[in-house]
Amino acid sequence: MADDDKDIKSAAHALFDAHTSGKPCSPVRETLGIGNIDAAYATQQHNTERWLKQGRVLSGRKIGLTSKVVQTQLGVDQPDYGALFSDMDVPDDVAIPVGKVLQPKVEAEIAFRLNQDLETEFLTVADILSSVEYAVAAIEVVGSRVANWDISIVDTIADNASSGLYVIGHEPKQIGEFDPRLCGMVMECRSEPVSTGAGTACLGSPINATLWLAQTMARVGTPLRKGDLVLSGALGPMVPANPGDVFEAKINGLGSVRAAFAAE
Repeated sequence: MADDDKDIKSAAHALFDAHTSGKPCSPVRETLGIGNIDAAYATQQHNTERWLKQGRVLSGRKIGLTSKVVQTQLGVDQPDYGALFSDMDVPDDVAIPVGKVLQPKVEAEIAFRLNQDLETEFLTVADILSSVEYAVAAIEVVGSRVANWDISIVDTIADNASSGLYVIGHEPKQIGEFDPRLCGMVMECRSEPVSTGAGTACLGSPINATLWLAQTMARVGTPLRKGDLVLSGALGPMVPANPGDVFEAKINGLGSVRAAFAAE
């Protein structure tokens, strides 16, 4: 187990260096301790604070591991979370340069913009529904600073929940204009379907996932705030992204969103 700050700082440095150098590092789970989720989040927070000191700006939070299948694979019974920064936001007409995200993969999600602070962990589904200013289709570009995606739950949490970039669509909708639970999703690459799913794949509903996040962030002392963007979790399987790929995700009731990767 990680028994002091030295282990946390060591793991944080390895991941930070991989991020800045573009060279993946070895897994950090043995440094932090197999299954030591608290140390993993401490590592994530260490790098978050370092980035903030360097001038990056928080834009919200992301939820990962919302699929029960993936949770089982990693031996956990709950999702995880990571920080979003404003420089992760990519316009849908801008090609993502090669190497911008290490070992990139894409997944289609619903993003929520919040219109109020959520400062207590004693929240309900009704609280989440009333706190959403709008919802919009999104593609999250996930990546891993750990070589070959050789990750455990400790590795991915420490690595800011394997975050990378995100693209949001241009058709914001009110909660009452679509069904977050039953909305279907199809993601295509070069007009060929590569991932399908629905809101039920995300902890039963993206609203459930967002409730979990809001309660968790309030409990750890960094509550969600008005204006935050929440990437609420994948609606279907994630797909590897290669240079030159163009992905388009269509979500019933929310329109579409596109993520393009520059050719080598």
